[in-house]
Amino acid sequence: MPAHYTLVVGTASWSSWSLRPYLALHRIGAPFETVTVPLRWAGESRNSRKSILKHSPSGKVPLLKITERGRTLKVWDSLAICETLAERHPEAGLWPKPAAARAAARAYAAEMHSGFPHVRDQLSMVFGQTLPLPLLRAETKAEIDRILAIWTEALKASKGPFLFSRFTIADAMYAPVVSRFETYGVKVPRPVRAYMDWVLALPGMQAWGAMARREREKGLLAR
Repeated sequence: MPAHYTLVVGTASWSSWSLRPYLALHRIGAPFETVTVPLRWAGESRNSRKSILKHSPSGKVPLLKITERGRTLKVWDSLAICETLAERHPEAGLWPKPAAARAAARAYAAEMHSGFPHVRDQLSMVFGQTLPLPLLRAETKAEIDRILAIWTEALKASKGPFLFSRFTIADAMYAPVVSRFETYGVKVPRPVRAYMDWVLALPGMQAWGAMARREREKGLLAR
């Protein structure tokens, strides 16, 4: 029997880290179950952590459960989950095949994984909504410029539509940033706009957006 995948995620409107492996799972095409642990705003985060600890030893989302042959493997951290899926499903092409492109994709993904704290702070993900662009700090502007440079460089080399022609983990890692730029109306050059449109049209992004809309309709986002 094929493995059964269960992805434990946070609130779709806010959990940028959960969105990344969700898109990778969509890409490989294997069926999977999604379990959502509601995230709380400041002052209520302790309750969220208790709920998450029932699934994840790190106390954070996302977490992937892989059940096969009566055993369950748990993998936490967005990039670790994506790497695991790439190993288990090489046919999905979650990393580029050429060694040089694969190295670049990994570097871009790792830079996103560990960097851009000011973008995260000032342009928090509120998936599918439109909000005014705040007055950006110089550090935030510099990080936006770096992200745009990464995208422009990759798209120029690959000719698009994704950073490495076809969808890869690099695109999954930057997809929440696409959402942020869309939400706050960040101005981008035309090739980047086309790239953002491709990402936003992904079936996984559309499905995630539907989850976020249901959260709003059910009133789950009240502070």
